[in-house]
Order: sequence, then structure tokens, then C-alpha cells
Amino acid sequence: MSEAVMLNWLLFLPLLGALALALVPAGRDGLTRGLALAVMVVQFVLAAWLYSHFQAGIPGLQFETRIPWIEQWGVYYHVGLDGLNVLLVLLTAFLGPLVVAGAFSAITTSVRLFYAMLLVLQFAMVGTFLAQDLFLFYVFWEAMLIPMFLIIGIWGGERRLYATFKFVLYTAFGSILMLAAVIYIAYTVYTATGVPSFAIADLYRGDWPLEVQSLLLAAFALSFAVKVPMVPLHTWLPDAHVEAPAAGSVILAGVLLKMGTYGFLKLGLPLFPEAALLFRPALMTLAVVSIIYGALLALVQDDIKKIVAYSSISHLGYVMLGLVSYDLLGIQGAIIQMVSHGLIAGGLFLMVGMIYERCHSRDLADYGGLAKLLPGYAVFFMLLTLASVGLPSTSGFTGEFLVLLGAFNAGWAELPHATWPLALAATAVLGVVLGALYMLRLAGRLLFGPAKAPHTPLAGLNRRESGILAALVAAIFLIGLAPASLLEKTEASALEIQSIMRAVQPPGVTP
Repeated sequence: MSEAVMLNWLLFLPLLGALALALVPAGRDGLTRGLALAVMVVQFVLAAWLYSHFQAGIPGLQFETRIPWIEQWGVYYHVGLDGLNVLLVLLTAFLGPLVVAGAFSAITTSVRLFYAMLLVLQFAMVGTFLAQDLFLFYVFWEAMLIPMFLIIGIWGGERRLYATFKFVLYTAFGSILMLAAVIYIAYTVYTATGVPSFAIADLYRGDWPLEVQSLLLAAFALSFAVKVPMVPLHTWLPDAHVEAPAAGSVILAGVLLKMGTYGFLKLGLPLFPEAALLFRPALMTLAVVSIIYGALLALVQDDIKKIVAYSSISHLGYVMLGLVSYDLLGIQGAIIQMVSHGLIAGGLFLMVGMIYERCHSRDLADYGGLAKLLPGYAVFFMLLTLASVGLPSTSGFTGEFLVLLGAFNAGWAELPHATWPLALAATAVLGVVLGALYMLRLAGRLLFGPAKAPHTPLAGLNRRESGILAALVAAIFLIGLAPASLLEKTEASALEIQSIMRAVQPPGVTP
């Protein structure tokens, strides 16, 4: 069986799994959970196999499938792996079984529907990363909204409807603007060439005037910035995280937020390079504002989920900073940071869910001394905390270090023509300090001091929970200790995107 066929199995397997769940008799929750877990495990095995066969140093697509879908419109079912999406597909497939297993004891109502929605969401997320046709990308992008809406709206907390509608309104607003831009692009391509096409590789060669590029980029950027989320379009995120079940928060932080940054990397910046260069100061400034603002808000929260939610805004700010640095190390660091944040934030949200199941509280004031009450929990929480603050040998360090190095490289290269990139890169370093402050404050109040956790004595971590956390920690240290192989896989595609963006670099800047 060819790699391309395996890639399509990887994509459609969760959808087939969701359909299979419909055949499971109602009330057979154990069978439902087992089937969902088996599907996710097989998908991860496929993703790992494809990752191992993905050849480093080759730009462009590998394992490509291109089949006419709506031929009159120039729409194709076109999917493939490249250096930009290969790690994100692997991350999504890796988190899938952990999310399913993590929800075993937390989700006890409408179990079959819940796991069906998780599988449909998995299908849509992987499809968004794999899509190489702009129309197909938009279909998958929109398809993610429905299962996420239901996961928060049905299994969420007391204010779930408020959080759900806020999430939908923000994302729908951005999606409408992107749809308008997609239609305009299709129309102009057809009138210019007489051949309809949504192929993203063809659109990279588009030649729109700067004014048109600016409008199109603004439409795409608003949609992507909501998903990242960047300040000031971030306000839906804390509500969505707080009200979502732990599994929803893990998917949201682990994968869905990466859709925005991936959108900038795959479409926003290379499709409209001249406008991207024009908007670059604003995007870089907003990235640094997000880093500092998210960290400051995380520092003053007492709701554990809100602390992790605001920390996500800060960490995703680093991803945006790396992307708009236009530096190879910065772009590769941004990709690594996306993966790292998915693992670390995903792990932290799982741990918040585990302690909430035992104590039914997210208020930091209710906790203390968990290191004595739950030593195993404390060990995993400290490891994730240290990874979040960028301890060397963890993935957090690799991602942030490369992003900052790329930002400083860009800043130095642009001197003396511009000083603001260097100033912004220097300001972003403050986010590392603030990150250490809010995460150590969280760990200190949660784990140490007098024991006052509600509902004591507490049950320790079971084998399922320990296994999930051990897998996450192992992946975090694997990336931190051996990042070279990951960087090799991303380098050729990152260089390709960088060359498109830098083709319009202003005179005086070192390419």
C-alpha cells in the first residue's frame, strides 16, 4: 500500500470510526470508549509510520493525492504532507488517543455522541492541515466548528451556552471574511487565466496589486487571528476553556489554536507577500503585546484553567513572533513551539481535569500541599511546569529559544534601517520571565504549603492517568533533547515559504 493511500486512511479513519459508533448499541459505554480509543491509536500508528517515511530536505508535497471534486469550479480533493504540516499532523494524531483515554471517567452522559464528536473533530482538524486546495481548506476549517460547538455546549460547565455562542460568533465573523476573500481569489484567477483553480501552490504565484493584497490579507488575518488568538481578539478563549470539559480544553489548546498560526504560515503570509510585509510591524507588535498581556493576566488569575488559558495566549504570541521574523530559525522555532505548546498546555489541561474530578474546584485558594497528598500528580505537574517555563532539555526551551533567536537575527539584520524589530524581540524576552512567575506561582500554591485540598483523602493517579501523562512528558523531553530530526523535516518547506515572503523584502535588508 502506497504512502498516499495510507495518508488518506489517516484522514478518513476517524470519520469511519464516528460512523461505526452509530452502530454501537446505546448504553454500551465501555465498547464505545474502546472503539474510539482503538481508532485513535491506529490513526497515531499511521501518522508515525508516515512521519518516519517523510523525507527531509525535499521541498513541496509528499504522499500527494489529487482527485477532481467539483471540476467546473476547479476544486480538487488535494491532500499531502510537507514540512509545514507533518509535525502538526503527528501532534494531532498523538493527542487523539490521550484525549479519548483522558475522558473515560469524566464523560458519563451521552458517551456515544461525545466520542463521535471527538472523532469528527479529529477528521476535520487533520483535513485542515492536509488540504492543499483553498476550497477544501475552507470546508475543513468550517467543519471543525460544529463538533467543537457541541462538545462545549453539551458537556461544558454552567455557563457553557454563553461560552459556546461567544466562541461561535468570533470564529464565524472571521470565517465570513475569509469566505469573501476566497470567492474573490477564485473569481480573479478565473478571469485572468480562463481556468478555475483553488490549488494553493498555484495561488502562491498570484499577482494582485498591493491594495487588493492588503484587503485579502486583512480578511484572512482576522479569521486566523481569532483562532490564534491574538490580542484584542482573544476574549472568547478563557470562557471557552473554563466552560469546556477537560477533553475539549485539550483539543482546543493542543490543536485548534494552531489552526490560526498554521493559517498565517501556509496562506496568509506567502499568498500576499507584499501586503504581509506592509502589515509586518503591526503583526509583530501584536505578537509581543499578546506575549506580555497574556502573561500578565495569567499572573493575577485564581482559576487554574484561566491561568493555563491566558498562558496559551502568551505562548502563541511567540509562535506569531517567529513567523513574522521572516528568519529560518524563527519560522522553524514557530513550528516547534506549536507542537510544544500542544503537548504542554494539553498536559496541563488534562491535569486540571484530573484534580477537578477529585475536588470539584478550580479555585487556587482551595488547594495546597498536593505534593504530600498526591506525590505522583505533583511530579508530573512540576515537569509540565518546568517545560512551560522553558527548562533546557524540554520542548518549551527549544521552541522559545529558536523563536527568540530568529527574532533577534531579524532585528540585527534590519539595523540601521529599522530598530523596532530588535526592540520588540528584546521586549518578548520579558515574557519568559513573566512565564516563570505565573507558572511557579501556580505550582507553589497548588503543590506546596499546608495541605488543604477539598474532599481529602484523595485517590492517587491511576494507571490510565499516569500512562497519559508519562506519554506527554516523554514526548516533551524527546523534542527537547533531540530536536535535530524535527528541524530536518521542516527545513526545506520553511526555506520555501521564507523565499516567497522575502522576495519582496525592502532594499537594505540582508536576505
